[in-house]
Amino acid sequence: MKVFKTISALRRTLYSLKREGKTIGLVPTMGALHEGHMSLVDASVKDCDVTVVSVFVNPIQFGKTEDLDKYPRRLKADAELAGSHGADFIFAPSVEEMYPNGDPLTLVRDETLESLYCGAYRPGHFRGVLTVVAKLFLITAANKAYFGEKDYQQAFLIQKMVKDLNFDVDIKISPIIREPSGLARSSRNEFLSEEDHRRAVCISAGLNAAKAAYAEGQRKVVPLRDMVVKAILVGGGLVQFVEVVSQKDLRAFASGVVDENEKSVILVAAYFGKTRLIDNIEL
Repeated sequence: MKVFKTISALRRTLYSLKREGKTIGLVPTMGALHEGHMSLVDASVKDCDVTVVSVFVNPIQFGKTEDLDKYPRRLKADAELAGSHGADFIFAPSVEEMYPNGDPLTLVRDETLESLYCGAYRPGHFRGVLTVVAKLFLITAANKAYFGEKDYQQAFLIQKMVKDLNFDVDIKISPIIREPSGLARSSRNEFLSEEDHRRAVCISAGLNAAKAAYAEGQRKVVPLRDMVVKAILVGGGLVQFVEVVSQKDLRAFASGVVDENEKSVILVAAYFGKTRLIDNIEL
């Protein structure tokens, strides 16, 4: 395991390996690695000759009132964990290395979708995500890049960016990794109090109830949505949004009824205490 702090050093190493015909896998993260991240590392190690895990808490995807300063940073532990799963390199640049002139003026945006759902409550978030991911693609020249399905809107936007801008990278989306209780694994779970951690399992319980109702023939959006909302409220959470949308384009069903010719997904964001959690389930 080698940790790179500069773009130039990482590029020299990776470009040399690519000239040898090696395939490069990239796992972009903000650190505080957990089992969900390791599922991505495992997939990359299986598919590729070389696996790079980026560890960078990206300031331009955080709003002024968000938890940038509190976000956990533990590079040594992250490197050890990634290395134990077979990752070859950690890329852990400073903010100054990634953005030498301060916040970048050149940004990657999706004006149609960046302000929906999570983006509606986190202005500028997805511009920050797409910009840093685009930079990581260009820095590493990765053949494959791995993302988790928990961040459903993010994964959708990254896949769309790759297609729209003709990036030569294959995007791999891995299923959500859950705790035994059903709670989706997240770096932010460690911010939860013991009581809120216990309560937060109601998110997945509500999603599973809605999926069961869908399987039994329920196609109206409002009842499906309300099952999830009710489960979160009963569990003591604060709902930010629950939306039933098309997997094809993330659009809500204007008719109020799920189109049976399209696959759909329920997207959720909710607070437990001061911690914002997201989750989803495909129907």
